[in-house]
Order: sequence, then structure tokens, then C-alpha cells
Amino acid sequence: MKLSFQNLQEKNMSFEEVFFHIAAFMKLDPKGNYRLMVGTDSQVHRTYTLFITGIVIQQERHGVWACIRKTVVPRIMDHLHERISLELSLTEEIVALFTEEKKNELIDIILPYLYEGASFTMEGHIDIGAGRRNKTSNFVNEMVARMESMGVEPKIKPDAFVASCYANRYTK
Repeated sequence: MKLSFQNLQEKNMSFEEVFFHIAAFMKLDPKGNYRLMVGTDSQVHRTYTLFITGIVIQQERHGVWACIRKTVVPRIMDHLHERISLELSLTEEIVALFTEEKKNELIDIILPYLYEGASFTMEGHIDIGAGRRNKTSNFVNEMVARMESMGVEPKIKPDAFVASCYANRYTK
């Protein structure tokens, strides 16, 4: 199965090309503090539901490189739990592409500078909130456990900005 990613500069990138861009971004300053974040948001449209998965590599206080993947489900998905669950499944699908070998390649970039403060973390951003007024609060434990089981640090609103802000802007 060939996945296709895009950003403002490039269209139809393979995952290998995305990985190359992430590594190249980190190599620009291997002494940096890097967060690799993956998250998905969805929007129900008139005849379909659009899912956008964002991949963002951030060097804290020094910029980002990012891309998205679009997935269209040709029906209206109006059950919240189903939609949130598919959002997380799409995030998990991308997280799984970052195998131990791939993660180690990225860690190897910063490894010589670990004692100088360099760092690398990977996060799964989940478009749910724990607040009582939030319709998704019932799903927090389930979704967080799924991310943790993949060895990725889960983030929920308001810290899940890749899902709730970056991916969200492309779902409209």
C-alpha cells in the first residue's frame, strides 16, 4: 500500500521521502531538542468524511517541518466514537511506520550531542479533551492507552496541537 503525503512545497511524497525530510531537518542542527508529533483530525462533509493526519518535526523554538496525509471515507460518519477511533487508527498507522530502526536513525543524529542537551521525543496527538464539558472525555482513557501501547507519548487537548490545530486547518 503506497501512502501519499503532501505539504505546501511538495505533493505525492512517499513515507521514505517524508522520513528523509525529517532526518535532513534534524541534521541541520543535531544539537537541538526535537519533538516528532503525529495526529489526525476529521471533518464530516455533506457526502463524505475527511481525515487529515499531520506529521510534524519541531525543533523547539527554532522551527518545524510538516506534512499531511488525506484519507476520505465516502460516507457521513456521525458517530463520535467511531470517528475518534478511526482518527487514532490513522495516527497509529503512521506511528507504526516509524519502526525501531527508523527511530534509532533519528536518535543517532542527536546522540553525539546528548550530554550537551540534545533530545528527541515522539508524541501521538489525540484530538480529545478530558474536560467535563468535552464530548470526547469518555474516550480519553481508551485512546491514551492505545497510544501508550505503541511506545509513544500521548497528548490530548490542549497539548494535542498537531491534531487539533495543524491537521484541523486542512479538514475544512
